[in-house]
Amino acid sequence: MEQEPPLVREVHPELIEELAALLEAEGERELAVCVRDVRLVGECDCGDDFCQSILTAEHQRGQPYGPGHRCVPLLPSSGDLILDVVDGRIVYIEVLGRPPLPRRAQPEQGPSGSGQQPDLPA
Repeated sequence: MEQEPPLVREVHPELIEELAALLEAEGERELAVCVRDVRLVGECDCGDDFCQSILTAEHQRGQPYGPGHRCVPLLPSSGDLILDVVDGRIVYIEVLGRPPLPRRAQPEQGPSGSGQQPDLPA
């Protein structure tokens, strides 16, 4: 059985709290709720030192998202935060020009969790 990727809120809780607040401020109530349950499927490997973007759904790099896609630019106090949303689902979180994202050392585990850090996809 393949392990599910961790929730982004387990790895970057401050980012998710900020995104939820910014989405609420923009009137994006549904996305503000949904952002708390996105998974860290992968991290951008573009190599740009200003990029810390997060893939939250499988997607072939370089291919358009297609019908149902929209960008949701937000207004953070520093840098850029832009969400790619397809049919109401957040599929990518662009994190650009911001200080390094703090990582939680150990994600919270439920009662049956082992307390170990899951392997994050590259």
